[in-house]
Amino acid sequence: MPAADAVPSQEAISPRTARVPEAAAGRRFDAVLAELFPEFSRSRLAEWIKSGDALLDGRTQKPRDPVRGGETVSLAVVLDAQTDAAPEDIPLQVLYEDADVIVIDKPAGLVVHPGAGNPTGTLVNALLHRDPGLAALPRAGIVHRLDKDTSGAMVVARSLPAHAALVAQLSARDVHRQYLAIVVGALVSGGTANLPIDRHPRDRLKMGVRDDGREAVTHYRLRERFRAHTALECRLETGRTHQIRVHMAHLKHPIVGDPLYGGPLKLPKGATPELIDALRGFKRQALHAETLEFAHPVSGQPVRATAPVPQDMRDLLRALQDDAKQAQAKK
Repeated sequence: MPAADAVPSQEAISPRTARVPEAAAGRRFDAVLAELFPEFSRSRLAEWIKSGDALLDGRTQKPRDPVRGGETVSLAVVLDAQTDAAPEDIPLQVLYEDADVIVIDKPAGLVVHPGAGNPTGTLVNALLHRDPGLAALPRAGIVHRLDKDTSGAMVVARSLPAHAALVAQLSARDVHRQYLAIVVGALVSGGTANLPIDRHPRDRLKMGVRDDGREAVTHYRLRERFRAHTALECRLETGRTHQIRVHMAHLKHPIVGDPLYGGPLKLPKGATPELIDALRGFKRQALHAETLEFAHPVSGQPVRATAPVPQDMRDLLRALQDDAKQAQAKK
C-alpha cells in the first residue's frame, strides 16, 4: 500500500563553490562547470547557467562564455523531483547500506521501474518508501536494472555524487557482476560470448544477436554439470538488455524457464518425476544476480555484496542433482 507521507517535490542542496583552475583559461563555462560538479548532468548544469543559479564570480554567464582561470563558481539550486512514483511499503532485503549506496536483493517478480503495465508495486516505489530523498535523483538512484523475473543484487545510489560515480564505473566496466544461470544442455566447457545485441528485427519485445548491434560480452564457466542441464557462472563485461538470456539462447543453451527465449520445454529422457515436476513448475528464467563488486563511490573502498540463491532455484538444482545421482546409480 502507498505510504501516507508524500514524496517531497523538491530538495534544496547546500550552496557549493569551487575555484576554476588556472589551466582552464579560455575554455567554455559550461564545460568547466561539468568538470567541477560531475555529479550533475550537463543538461541540468546548462539549465542552471541559463536560470542564473550557476554564477561565475557572482555574475551570470552564458554557457559558451570563456573563463579566465582563478574565478569562483557558485552553485545554489533546488532539485526538482525526478519521479512521479509514490512511495509504497514493499519489503526489501538489504545486502549493504550506508549514506551513499544501498544494495538490495531483488526478488523475482518485482518490476524495477514503473511503466504502463506496472504503475505501482515496483522497486522504485519500495525505494522511495525507504528513502524519500531518492525522488530527487535520476531514476530514484537506480543505475542498472534486472529483468522482472531475474532475482539478485542491485546497487542504488543515495546521493548525486554516488550516482555519478557509479554510472562512471559501469560505463568503464569496473563493476563486477556475476550471475548464476541454469541452462538447457550439458556443456563441456566455459567460454566467452562476444556477440553484438540490439532490438530483434521482427519481434519488438525481444532482443537478438545482430551484426549491427551494440557490443555485448558475456564470460561463462561451468559450475555444475548435470545429465541434460548445466549450472553456469556468468560474468557481464557489458550490460545490454537481456544480455545473458540472448547470448545463451543464441548458443543453443537457453536458460531454463525463459518465457521469451527458452522455446518449448524439453524433458530429459528418463528424468525422475521430481525433476519433471521441477522443470514444468519453473515459470521464470533461472537467472540470479549473485555477486556485485564495485569501488565505493565516495570512499573508494571495495564493496562486495552476495545475494543468496533463491529457494526456487535451489529446489531446481536439488532436483537436477538427484536426477543425475539416480542415473549414475543405474549404470
